[in-house]
Amino acid sequence: MTFEKFHGILPAFYACYDDQGNISEARTKDLCNYLFDKGVQGVYVGGSSGECIYQNLEERKAVLSYVADQLKGKMTLIAHVGAPSTRDSIELAKHAATLGYDALSAIPPIYFKLPESAVYKYWTDIMEATPLDFIIYNIPQTTGYTLTPSMFEKLLANKKVIGVKNSSMPTMDIERFKKVGGDDVIVFNGPDEQFVSGRIMGADAGIGGTYAVMPELFLQANEFVKAGNFNEARLIQSDINDIIIALCSLQGSMYAAIKEVLNRRGVNVGSVRAPLEGITNEDIAPIEDIMKLIDQAIERYCG
Repeated sequence: MTFEKFHGILPAFYACYDDQGNISEARTKDLCNYLFDKGVQGVYVGGSSGECIYQNLEERKAVLSYVADQLKGKMTLIAHVGAPSTRDSIELAKHAATLGYDALSAIPPIYFKLPESAVYKYWTDIMEATPLDFIIYNIPQTTGYTLTPSMFEKLLANKKVIGVKNSSMPTMDIERFKKVGGDDVIVFNGPDEQFVSGRIMGADAGIGGTYAVMPELFLQANEFVKAGNFNEARLIQSDINDIIIALCSLQGSMYAAIKEVLNRRGVNVGSVRAPLEGITNEDIAPIEDIMKLIDQAIERYCG
């Protein structure tokens, strides 16, 4: 199987709300057009950046539909369908399949600490619900479950499993997962702060929550890695990390800050949904400084 359509930079898609905090079809499609124009290779829809845990089933299905309406056939579409129950996850998976998504993905079950047999069955039940390829999502810092190389190897016995979106912080995990699967799997780097090191350690591509606010920088970082220009890749990663640290240093949540940057760029995606905190008046000046950091880095590396 060729994984070429899964290579490159795939931003994690943001939840787009209207001024009343409801899912906005128009704003969702505006973000689709913005990302398409930036030249990213695909989008990961309905995950952490999409605020999936704060949306009901119908809202999540609507977002999947709006994105497919706008981008199907134009770029790679991956639907995150992880939900508190297997039944809801399967419903989302079947919906994504009818819309023509390229692959599914899911975090492990959350809240209850389940035995590994239950986690395995959860993922397998989702896989068996549709003909689509499946990407395991490993993010132990939020789910409390750590995917092990042995569990990954067991899951790979199912031919629908084509890889893992690895968002654990140690880059060694990327190397271990790639060693287990080799060329027969695709490993996505998850933590944006280690995109370059993740790629060098074996990640084939990246899915990230800050990509969409500065896609030019991640696209260029990926080109530096592909060309073996590791010094420039290190430098651009350092500038990206400065921006990420600044985005995480405000009173409002990182996603609220990201959305405010986009709003000021003319891509109005609304704010965030509680309990995520929106930006405050004190955040406005730092957000303007963040925009300057992004623009300066783009000029430095992409100009």
